[in-house]
Amino acid sequence: MSGKGVKRASPGAEEQKNPLGDVELSDEDARKLGEIQKVMQRAEIALERRAIETLAPKYAARRDVLKAIPKFWAVALMNNELFSMHAQHHGDQAALAYLEDVWLVRDPVETRVFTIEMHFKENPYFKNSVLKKEFKYVPPEVAADEKPGEDGLTDSMIDFNWERDVESKAFKIDWKDDSKNLTKLYPRVSNEPDDVSEGGSFFNFFESAHDPFDIGVLIGNDIFPDAIEYFLGQRGDIDTDEEDSEEEEEEDAEEIDLEKPRVKRQKH
Repeated sequence: MSGKGVKRASPGAEEQKNPLGDVELSDEDARKLGEIQKVMQRAEIALERRAIETLAPKYAARRDVLKAIPKFWAVALMNNELFSMHAQHHGDQAALAYLEDVWLVRDPVETRVFTIEMHFKENPYFKNSVLKKEFKYVPPEVAADEKPGEDGLTDSMIDFNWERDVESKAFKIDWKDDSKNLTKLYPRVSNEPDDVSEGGSFFNFFESAHDPFDIGVLIGNDIFPDAIEYFLGQRGDIDTDEEDSEEEEEEDAEEIDLEKPRVKRQKH
């Protein structure tokens, strides 16, 4: 009989046991762990809400400074690798070059939910001076009977889930001409109603209620708070300290200025 394919067991292998394999959790211990998790989660959410309240006037003061810097928000957005994947078309980047300001209007009840406002200069693409993407907080039915605790939180707030508790709305862009209508030129491609295989133009983010790529969460929770770091190339894989010669070589290969934006600091 051939011995091919037969593995011999290591000496004593049958006697070896996982020293952590016999850990059992009693119902009482599981209950205690669950209670501790809720307490910790409640404290973290309370801290997050206080941070949002504390930072609100700081963002307001930052706003005027950022608006005075040409193409600040376009560069900051495009320096985020995920965002840039949804604004690859030349038309998207050209339209974003007119972006002056990005602002968040937070829901007064659930401050983790917001409306994104993008303010544009006069441009050849659309008549709107402001494009809005509204995310609306839809509390569960039980929330109506809940009373907040000393920290101002209810059980529904603790159990908040973006996909379940938030509805996004569409915003109609008033395009100046069909030749400039980026959502018609680069529409979303869907295999099924809720299955988007190709995002098309970034501006579909506004005109479609559905946000399948979570662009809103990306802008609101990642890019907006760290906008300065993104603009300066201090987040992601953007390196602002490269030699000028390397920058010039790469710029020759770029389609337009915003495709791989870099910030050049003035020499003193």
